[in-house]
Amino acid sequence: MQFSVGKRLGKKYEVVDVLGSGWEGSVYLVRELGTDIERAAKFFNTGKNAGNKMIKYYARKLHKLRHCPILMKYHTQETVEIDDVPVTFLVSEFVEGELLSEFVASNRGNKLHPYQGLHLLHALVSGLEHIHRAGEYHGDIHLENIIVERYGLDFQLKLIDIFRWNKHSLADNKSEDIYNAISVMYEALGGQSTYASHDDVIKSICCGMKRPLIRKKFKNARALKEHLENLTW
Repeated sequence: MQFSVGKRLGKKYEVVDVLGSGWEGSVYLVRELGTDIERAAKFFNTGKNAGNKMIKYYARKLHKLRHCPILMKYHTQETVEIDDVPVTFLVSEFVEGELLSEFVASNRGNKLHPYQGLHLLHALVSGLEHIHRAGEYHGDIHLENIIVERYGLDFQLKLIDIFRWNKHSLADNKSEDIYNAISVMYEALGGQSTYASHDDVIKSICCGMKRPLIRKKFKNARALKEHLENLTW
């Protein structure tokens, strides 16, 4: 499904821009008619949303996690007719900022300073701690799914998208979130090409990016957060 700028979605929204697209679907910046408030509208590809299962999953999970500051806020679902076929989509807050991948690329050498990387990881893990305490997981953490809303002494981040893993336990999914958060820092610092030159502080967290070692060392988000907060730099 592709909509051009200016396309009316029913009587309530107008398409402003395309925010992104992938195997799961597409996200558009839309303007609410009558108020001019901007929102994000997510349309799922037909094959990924049989019976609106994914929409229901997203909506319920985002509502459950509505008190987690690192996640976007879900507003409602809407249905419009496209070629006489009813299509349901999700409406959430529009998060202003810069994709983490673009933020990293704008830095000298296309990478962050190690001190920035540690602050980035702390912000990510602090957000994950809220999600995990609620008995949930994110499931899709990478540089293209993180928006930097603000950067100063620390990072203010928003995670976009979530993913549903059906074949793993909740404990495994939480552990994968932690691994992926560390992987984000690892990639933001230059990845494999710079890893050997990093201080032992960084290496003690990355553990050579070996899942079993990371999982053994950081059993939950709180353990990683406390490790970061007690580092001697």
